Amino acid sequence: MSHIQYFESIAHKRVKNRKKNSYYWNDITSYCDYFINENCSVLEVGCGTGELLNGLKSKYKTGIDFSPKMIEIAKKNFENIRFEVMDASSLKFDEKFDVIIISNVVGFLPDLQMVFENLLKVSHSKTKIIVSYYSKLWEPVLKFGEKIGLKTKTPQQNWLTLQDLNNLFYLSGFDVYRNSRRMIFPVYIPLLSEFFNNFLAKMPLFKHFCINHYTFAKPQQQNNAEQIASKYTVSVIIPARNESGNIENAVLRTPKLGKHTELIFIEGNSTDDTWETIQKIFEKYKNTHDIKIGRQTGKGKGDAVRMGFEMATGDILLILDADLTMPPEDLPKFYNAIASGKGDFINGSRLVYVMEKKAMRFLNMIGNKFFSWAFTWLLEQPFKDTLCGTKVIFKDDYQKLIQNRKFFGEFDPFGDFDLIFGAYKLNLKIIEIPIRYRERTYGDTNISRFKHGLILLKMVFFALRKIKFY
Repeated sequence: MSHIQYFESIAHKRVKNRKKNSYYWNDITSYCDYFINENCSVLEVGCGTGELLNGLKSKYKTGIDFSPKMIEIAKKNFENIRFEVMDASSLKFDEKFDVIIISNVVGFLPDLQMVFENLLKVSHSKTKIIVSYYSKLWEPVLKFGEKIGLKTKTPQQNWLTLQDLNNLFYLSGFDVYRNSRRMIFPVYIPLLSEFFNNFLAKMPLFKHFCINHYTFAKPQQQNNAEQIASKYTVSVIIPARNESGNIENAVLRTPKLGKHTELIFIEGNSTDDTWETIQKIFEKYKNTHDIKIGRQTGKGKGDAVRMGFEMATGDILLILDADLTMPPEDLPKFYNAIASGKGDFINGSRLVYVMEKKAMRFLNMIGNKFFSWAFTWLLEQPFKDTLCGTKVIFKDDYQKLIQNRKFFGEFDPFGDFDLIFGAYKLNLKIIEIPIRYRERTYGDTNISRFKHGLILLKMVFFALRKIKFY
């Protein structure tokens, strides 16, 4: 029996079987939905009878399947969703989609590379692909479930590991930026299922026994250096508190980025003459540099960054700390990384290269290393330095982050975690760029090791609730 004959034959009982195993299927839907904004356009390849699409918050949803009977049932049950009979290897759409989901289908596809290559036709530069597939470790258990009637019998499927999927994506022109695993106990038993799936499955060792594997990918970008250099405008936001002696150097040392660079100084509750210096520097360089200035009405670096972002007109938003311990001369690395499509959210890392002696105090170093480990686990990817001030994001992605802010709430006085958590929730590809962290040449740090350390610890527990164990 061919695959299409198989799916046609089981179409009439598909809805009933999904309801019987709703705990398993709902978890897949919930996890995909976590990364989807309500204004995203979503395409599901191999949508079956449409239950996953119906469970997503997106307003713009399209499903395709090669089984006419499956699509007939989907159209009947979910009239507000567009469904088409279509083969994954020959997509026929004039539009591009923001998110493409392939759930528990790749095992049946005879030429997965061809399918992935076809996805490029309906992808723009920021399209995200989410593939879910079961772990082959579970094959004996699933076959036993079929034998005793707990699971619908299926034909033999492709033997695919996460590494196989990553390789096929790479060969097809995509860049994999995250792999994750979920669910150890695929049936619902009160308390027991919650313990296994909401806690144990997310622990470093036990996650390898999860049934569901997820791969996240985005199209590779092909840009030459000349195209990248003139592709976007850039706004450099420079929060400044008690940094009077660094303001002029921030102007003189910041290189031209993209096709236009605007500098935005935001002064915040200084006890020295920082605000007066910013005004003088603005007057001195207003004819040679595009400079904007503003004064905080709120408190904290996070509030200053948000104010600067609101004033910004550039395509790319970039944060530079006014203490200049991150050399402004390194900013082109950050611009090139995001403009070339290597990442959607770029974070600096101070913890790779050897630092100058007084660049970071010992306890600060210990704290940063702890948070590096914690956030690598929380965000399911290597994350070395959460507190480096230099972060870069596209302005249109930041606008979506603002819409998503209601999910996390107003929780972060620093602004770093607001952006990191927001970027993760938006399913952006996050990459880090190592920088050489310098000693201060003026003033003292505004960070209190113990007071702010407690706040950072609070951020970890916040992330546990909102990201890991939501």
